[in-house]
Amino acid sequence: MWQPFRKLADGSAGLATGGRAWPVEEVRRTVPPIASITPVRILVVDDDANHLRLLAAGLRLEGFAVDSAPDAEIAQHLLRRASYDIALLDVMMPGTSGLELARRMAAAHPDVRVVLMSAYHLSERQLRQADCGAVGFIPKPYRLEELAQYLRSKALQPERPVAAAS
Repeated sequence: MWQPFRKLADGSAGLATGGRAWPVEEVRRTVPPIASITPVRILVVDDDANHLRLLAAGLRLEGFAVDSAPDAEIAQHLLRRASYDIALLDVMMPGTSGLELARRMAAAHPDVRVVLMSAYHLSERQLRQADCGAVGFIPKPYRLEELAQYLRSKALQPERPVAAAS
């Protein structure tokens, strides 16, 4: 039977893992309490209802807190009511495009990192020229696991938007 806590040589309690016993005080100093870990909040905006539903469900299974919107108008309503770490926007949407929504978000919500997605590939140069404040681009189709890893890296690393070429 596996016992996570063991008595150490000095008589104190320790956490046994990976063939080593870690003093409880060391574990407390290095591992944040679970209650202090908050999921990355993501707003997903896509006019394709099936893709939006599947993507939101998949990202929730990956541990993200996800809200979704089928268009820019609903996305802007959600942005006024909640804060997000990342907005994942489809580029090609009827009405207000993902690029235009990204520009509006850069002005009104500069702390939200914008990642664009599209079946049409955008190069880094095109992204710079769009001058929309996006920090990245995801081509469709994609693997959910790779997308989740990419979004985690964007949420954890302080990045500046891709700047417009001068």
